[in-house]
Amino acid sequence: MPENNRVTRMLEPWRGAPEADVNPTDVDVHHRRKAAAGLEAVAVSMNRGVGQMGPVRTLNTLRRLNQADGFDCMGCAWPDPDPEHRSFAEFCENGAKAVAEEATKQRADPAFFAQHSVAELATWSDFQLGRAGRITEPMLLREGGTHYEPVSWEEAFAVVADALRGLDSPDEAVFYTSGRASNEAAFVYQLFARAYGTNNLPDCSNMCHESTSVALAESIGIGKGSVSLQDIHEAELIIVAGQNPGTNHPRMLSALEKCVQGGGKIVAVNPLPETGLIKFDNPQKVKGLVGLGTDLATEFLPIRLGGDLALFQALGALLIERGAVDHDFVDRHTTGYDSYRTHVAELDWDQVLKATGLPRAQIEKLADMLVASSRTVFVWAMGVTQQKHAVAAIKEITNVALLQGNIGKPGAGLCPVRGHSNVQGDRTMGVWEKLPAHFSDALRQEFGFDPPTERGHDVVNTIRAMREGKVKVLMGLGGNFASATPDTDAVFEALRSVELGIQISTKPNRTHVIPGRQMLILPCLGRTEKDMTEAGWQGLTVEDSMSDVHLSVGRNEPAGPMLHGEPWILAKIAEATIGDRPESANIDWAAMATDYRAIRRHIANVVPGCDAYEDKISRPGGFTLPHPPRDTRTFETPSGKAEIVVNPIAVLEAPEGHLLLQTLRSHDQFNTTIYGHDDRYRGLAGGRQVVMVHPDDIRDLGLTEGELYDVVSVWTDGSERVVHGYRVVSYPTSRGCAAAYYPECNVLVPLDHTAEGSNCPVSKAVVVRFAPHGTRDANDGREPSRVASGSDHSHRSQVEPHHLS
Repeated sequence: MPENNRVTRMLEPWRGAPEADVNPTDVDVHHRRKAAAGLEAVAVSMNRGVGQMGPVRTLNTLRRLNQADGFDCMGCAWPDPDPEHRSFAEFCENGAKAVAEEATKQRADPAFFAQHSVAELATWSDFQLGRAGRITEPMLLREGGTHYEPVSWEEAFAVVADALRGLDSPDEAVFYTSGRASNEAAFVYQLFARAYGTNNLPDCSNMCHESTSVALAESIGIGKGSVSLQDIHEAELIIVAGQNPGTNHPRMLSALEKCVQGGGKIVAVNPLPETGLIKFDNPQKVKGLVGLGTDLATEFLPIRLGGDLALFQALGALLIERGAVDHDFVDRHTTGYDSYRTHVAELDWDQVLKATGLPRAQIEKLADMLVASSRTVFVWAMGVTQQKHAVAAIKEITNVALLQGNIGKPGAGLCPVRGHSNVQGDRTMGVWEKLPAHFSDALRQEFGFDPPTERGHDVVNTIRAMREGKVKVLMGLGGNFASATPDTDAVFEALRSVELGIQISTKPNRTHVIPGRQMLILPCLGRTEKDMTEAGWQGLTVEDSMSDVHLSVGRNEPAGPMLHGEPWILAKIAEATIGDRPESANIDWAAMATDYRAIRRHIANVVPGCDAYEDKISRPGGFTLPHPPRDTRTFETPSGKAEIVVNPIAVLEAPEGHLLLQTLRSHDQFNTTIYGHDDRYRGLAGGRQVVMVHPDDIRDLGLTEGELYDVVSVWTDGSERVVHGYRVVSYPTSRGCAAAYYPECNVLVPLDHTAEGSNCPVSKAVVVRFAPHGTRDANDGREPSRVASGSDHSHRSQVEPHHLS
């Protein structure tokens, strides 16, 4: 899209200067670039909005984003300030992009699908598919068909019902959920699946924070973080490990800025230096726009991939050595301390330094900062959760917090940052392949049927089951299963094996063009849009990363007259499929489709902490769910106390001639949605087929910066996976490590490469080597990274590294 507004033109003198042309320590250059980043964030937000929505719609939509009387951002799960403290523009650049994508004027209507065959659409990039626009009618790809064709809602529901009623076992169906779904949709979805007879309820948590959920549940009795937004503001020290808020959770930077301005210190632990954590130019403040922003991280630890477990165990050992343990808290509220103390007394520092790649002095300096802090918050995201030993690493983070009593007091606690707007709410509402006994009992009491007891499939096991022919129907509530999952070739093969794929979606995505025998797209309303039913204007609820639940009400006119909300669609499917079965005798599917208050009445009776739900969500800003460790320092573990756990240190090493690769997002994307081809905060422009490698590793491996290579991942069974034509870019990542973009490089992540204890795909430690471009097998066109057409192809040869200071 042409960038022609006045703010963008102001930026031109400061954009695109290669790092080699400037002195990285030049303060003037530094501030000009940071000012450019702040101004460009504003410019990009407005340009994207106006380009897709038009000026009036852009203003009217963005001013309601994250407001108490508006709609919740469909992007990340970072919490909103109290209503009285929200700014007029309570959104970030990526939130504005997400809104523009949803509220676009472009339409993927029946004429679009009649013009483009599925085979043609399969050659489009993810960027092109996303830009096709909003789907306006139910679309069915019939068996043997070449094009999607429109069908009525009645026929669509009949197709789903016939397929599900015809299965030999309910477990031949899988019900996948994206983190964008509302609490109401998630509750109806899991209720339908369980009344139908299965716990096959994988969700996107399985691929991101499943390691967090497992580790925290075992350590403190609840799989959620223990902090509030106010705790972030009041902390004396915040350690941010494996998270890049500047790209993935930009509004978090405002909270970190408040912490620093209040005297707090921030430490970044990450293989790559990330611009947003080093200095923040708040685009909502004048001083940020002119480059006089806030220095954030006072320390940066460039840790090797997989080194977090060793780092935090070393910190725990140093705290004990320095006598910085809160023994009153440990004695009252924890168990396992004596075994832990004995274990870390024998800490092998050679292993620690090898695993982390850090000098001991830097680790000891961080320990000193912990000793000096009486209020510490520990933040992490997928840089930690998507490791082989992620569960143990998160338990080590928790150990350090417990040693100093940093749970259940102001300005302190555990803060896993969820990546999608309601992924935590989905789990709260019961979307989980493991049905807890208390939730099963509540469903039985409320609806009068016996829920299934057998554990269902998570995401990885769903893919395995599909490949083995054990799954005949795959339904997706939002999301983009084909692009979000690991081992792309295996996933595509699995998707093609099902008898019916069903996707509840707003826009075309990769999953729609990898069909099984039949494929059905059910278009739904987005967060920005009015949801009108026979009972009137409906609101929805969501839960953020800090257990705050609040109302979200869309106000834009729908993209088409045939669109309905997700709860309506799901309740109608359930009524068509099992409405005449005994399991549905006490389930009011029709009432839940018509009036979402009926869903919330059931939520109030079933979901812990949601009593008086309707009243609580009617308050401005909503309410906070109970969290025993945070609220009362009580821990619902078998011992009744928080568990300080002993974990052996693991050292990840790649064979000679290989590197450890992590996949990550660019600044111009959210999850699998690609907004553009630039990564402004990392100084990379013009394409996504790049791999970031330390300059010393480039030299030692005999590579040439700027040249194209095929990147080959190797797995323990001898199999190899390849992406073709990736440009090597010199970047200050940790030695022995490399980075490339998701979802294109999901093809390199083996399906069986999963975290111990959580089965979460290990996307942060893939062993790779480099081969000269063109020497590997020819492109077979099956995974996104091999698609060479349209915008992605035109950008592929134009990647220009511009490293920001």
